[in-house]
Amino acid sequence: MSAGMAVDRRVLRSAQVARYTPLVQRIAQRIRARLPANIDVADLMQAGLLGLMDALDSQSGEEGETFIHYASMRIRGSILDELRAQDWLPRRARAKEQSIGKAMARLEQSLGHPPGDEEIAQELGWTLSAYQTALRESGGQILYLEDLATDNDAFVGRYLRDATEDMQAVLASEEFTRDLQRGIGTLPEKEQLVLALYYQEELTLKEIGNVLEVSESRVSQIMRQAILRLRATLGEWCDAGV
Repeated sequence: MSAGMAVDRRVLRSAQVARYTPLVQRIAQRIRARLPANIDVADLMQAGLLGLMDALDSQSGEEGETFIHYASMRIRGSILDELRAQDWLPRRARAKEQSIGKAMARLEQSLGHPPGDEEIAQELGWTLSAYQTALRESGGQILYLEDLATDNDAFVGRYLRDATEDMQAVLASEEFTRDLQRGIGTLPEKEQLVLALYYQEELTLKEIGNVLEVSESRVSQIMRQAILRLRATLGEWCDAGV
């Protein structure tokens, strides 16, 4: 390759990165909005740019909506990989999160319906205030597929051919999509509505609060509770093979 061609390639790549940097920023900011205050959006941006570079390398010459969709997946995946590597959620908060999920699963099985806040708090032996504080401190607004797959052969057997397969394959799995939709259908109506407004309509927590006439903090609690409940349900289905 001549020096001139190398320079042209670098100029083209720089232009492509500049063109799609706003996309990286939007994705990083949306993920950052669901995380504790100690997470710096600049770190998420750096991880997202690595995902963008990977997408540009893989889809050389591609443009348009198809590329934007592909690049968005790679950017988001790169950011989530970095968060998992950092293990940003404190061990104590993670332990509480797991306790909440197990309590939700136990109660739903015994009661035959999704338990409410007070029922979950009572099952855990916590006050309602302590339960709501634990929800605020959790990382429940991000659904990590690996949280279900860890030490769970049933998960691998249900959605993947083997444990070495890329977890992104789960997102393309018809069975996972079906289970996810079915799981969302089991959530209380308000939690379903919050998820739809946030993930489908892309409203902010504040905007959702205006729609529901509740505080932004309350919307955040409902969001976290919905995701933790969904994690517990999917995990239980994997274990039970239903």
